[in-house]
Amino acid sequence: MKEKGNIIFCGVGGQGILLASEITASALIKSGFDVKKSEVHGMAQRGGSVSAHLRYGEKVYSPLIEPGTADIEIAFELLESLRYLPYLNKKSRVVVNTQKILPPSVATGVERYPEDVLEQLCQRGLSVFHMDAFQIAKSAGEIKAVNMVLVGAISAFLPAGEKIFLDVVKERVPEKFRKVNLDAFSKGRAIIKKFQEV
Repeated sequence: MKEKGNIIFCGVGGQGILLASEITASALIKSGFDVKKSEVHGMAQRGGSVSAHLRYGEKVYSPLIEPGTADIEIAFELLESLRYLPYLNKKSRVVVNTQKILPPSVATGVERYPEDVLEQLCQRGLSVFHMDAFQIAKSAGEIKAVNMVLVGAISAFLPAGEKIFLDVVKERVPEKFRKVNLDAFSKGRAIIKKFQEV
């Protein structure tokens, strides 16, 4: 087993980031990888920054990703994608939800929300895959399924089969929300597949 990788999940409190990282970790474990995961909650309950580090491989000794070594950043909120730039390198892939959730400093008028976030990412030579995961989740029937849209998106880059991910979602999501979450996952995965065809 030569495959290994480092994934950073980032966003704000209430977006389901921790569940997304847990589902991704479970799918990789079921695929035979050693997985280590670490979470930073921050001011999660107040809409503050939340992140999770996930590392997988034949043998992983620490969950923490060192600066410049992340293979994938999955940003649940547009501005949060910039916060973790020090962890990325020229080969990093960035999956970013274009939804904007204004931080308190912007909401109160102290600071302005930058208009060129995607341009800043692209100028660094990163492979950027952007989507409005909020609208995609809404089209699937549940705005809270943004996290499943994004898990579906990164699943296209990971050495765990689609069926394994779907099985984990079925295990982890309550039955009454299962269908909409599976649909959201499939929509996110399909968008990345279209990116890859271009």
